[in-house]
Amino acid sequence: MFLGKCDAVHIRTNFLEWCTPRLVPSSTNAEDNVFSMSIATEKPALEAASAEPAHEHYARLLEGMARAVAAKGYADTTIADIVREAAVSRRTFYEHFTTKSECLIALYEAASKLALRAVSEAFDPAQPWHAQVERAITAYFDYLAQDPALLRTLFVEILGLGMPGLAARRRVNGEIAGFIQAAINSGPAAHLTSEMAMTVVGGINELVLQAIEQDRVGELGQLVPPATRLVRAVAAESAR
Repeated sequence: MFLGKCDAVHIRTNFLEWCTPRLVPSSTNAEDNVFSMSIATEKPALEAASAEPAHEHYARLLEGMARAVAAKGYADTTIADIVREAAVSRRTFYEHFTTKSECLIALYEAASKLALRAVSEAFDPAQPWHAQVERAITAYFDYLAQDPALLRTLFVEILGLGMPGLAARRRVNGEIAGFIQAAINSGPAAHLTSEMAMTVVGGINELVLQAIEQDRVGELGQLVPPATRLVRAVAAESAR
């Protein structure tokens, strides 16, 4: 669900793929992604700028937030920390976000999309889903385990942002549940409802949170068997 320990260029390249051609953070009340495919027209300074610096700065800010919270935790991270890590000005920060919580939500959703991409890349829709579920879940946990500090911060801190954070978490969980539902329902005689798909996501999330609480983030691979059994059990029930 989150960023791995890779060099800055690789991190920014991943984010830029989500920020092209020019993605501006939507309001926290948006029903879909934290990114909105629209050109910012309310700020004359941005109108005069080219699209490339705008989305480059946005990606840098997400990268800066990731580094800052991994080093200090969200509570102790300041906007000054974020812009220093991003190598941009405070003014640039406020051109994209109004608060550091908005920036955290944007990071959470962007990193979650990258995690979902890791899962989808491990899944071949041409093959039976039940033969691939373990590989897909392994890809997910491997991705989460790449950066334990950031995983702890994002997985826990998002819950402390009130309704905007909960809404972001719901959007992310909905995307993952949608992927699971589509994958399972591609098989014969399966009819997994959206509610049951969300149950699977909730169960896996609780396993991850328990690992975080017990300081076992480095052992997420041990969650693959129970998570795999959960998915298969729910899918078998849906086929009855």
